Amino acid sequence: MKRVIAMLALAATMCGAVQAQKFEGIALTPQMGWNSWNKFACEINEELIRETADAMVEKGLAAAGYEYINLDDCWHAAERDADGFIQCDAERFPSGIKALADYVHERGLKLGIYSDAGRHTCGGRLGSFGHEYQDALQYARWGVDYLKYDWCETENINARGAYTLMRDALYAAGRPILFSMCEWGTDKPWEWAADVAHSWRTTGDIWCSFDQIYQHGTWQALSAMHILDLTADLRRYAGPGHWNDPDMLEVGNGMTQAEDRAHFTMWCMLSAPLILGNDIRTVSDQTLEILLNERVIAIDQDPLGVQGYRFLRDGDLEVWLKPLQGGCWAFCLLNRGSEAREYTVDWAAFDWTDEEVSKLSTDFSTKIYDIENLWVEGKKSAEGTTRKPKSVVVDSHDVVLYRLSPKTK
Repeated sequence: MKRVIAMLALAATMCGAVQAQKFEGIALTPQMGWNSWNKFACEINEELIRETADAMVEKGLAAAGYEYINLDDCWHAAERDADGFIQCDAERFPSGIKALADYVHERGLKLGIYSDAGRHTCGGRLGSFGHEYQDALQYARWGVDYLKYDWCETENINARGAYTLMRDALYAAGRPILFSMCEWGTDKPWEWAADVAHSWRTTGDIWCSFDQIYQHGTWQALSAMHILDLTADLRRYAGPGHWNDPDMLEVGNGMTQAEDRAHFTMWCMLSAPLILGNDIRTVSDQTLEILLNERVIAIDQDPLGVQGYRFLRDGDLEVWLKPLQGGCWAFCLLNRGSEAREYTVDWAAFDWTDEEVSKLSTDFSTKIYDIENLWVEGKKSAEGTTRKPKSVVVDSHDVVLYRLSPKTK
């Protein structure tokens, strides 16, 4: 117990010696990686995590920018140690989290971990309530790089206070850790969390559906399109180092290829964290084709960090615009309907100035852009310019995504 008191006193001293803050210089573009929950829930162990890290490298995902390997719920032991420090489940993680972090780091990747602001996690394991500084010190000692911090069993706990407390604990521990708030949007974290966390969940949990809600009795899981709608109007709150998080990706977990492509594309248009939720070890070539599209990833990772804007709703068809570095624009057509949709893009009708965030303008009436179709490979991806209207067919539950680049003389 004396050691606990000494360490907590040291943490408090460190916290008082510096201005409490989150770590800066992290997530200047939305974080990319993998999380265990969507596919495996509580069925995790160190073998799975090691194999996933290996597969991330072998299949080219690490090279494409996916760098975090994140343990979600259920890695915990049933009890803390005699000094109150959190421990891992020794049967599932016999080598310990430090050894697992070392394994992940040796492959050029980073390790993430999960906890909860409440008394217990959503899976019934030990939460961090009352042990925030101890847990932060333990994560730093283990070499953890990312913390997803959930919001179960938080009755009578103030969200802003709880998340700020863990932010301060992480900073006092001294190891730069990306702080991902999973508060489900209940207390509108986008209004106050920019100096607390690097990202915050905007909604409840996602499940593997394009547009259907899944009722769990006391709560519901949301589809990709429901979450898109709930996040669309929050664009002014997002930017480098502080992102709206519409939850992890369900690409590769059972939707159609078109739906996976649309889901992935719209997360990129939202400048959302790209956290994979499938089994990387057995991922299909079809799914990899989506996840490894570097031109689409570049829309998400654009240094301006501006979330896209839903410019038009025409029945089931939507048109989204996203300003990019260098005077470029992402122009996306999303078909939420059950039938293919023909549409003629009259570029002049999309003259728009982003007064809310970037202050940039499309200026289609005076500027000419080259059109690149980001879901078409090779020479066929070049589809002319914006000099004249363009006719396009958008398949059901699918997208057409263009990168528009100012035409040079």
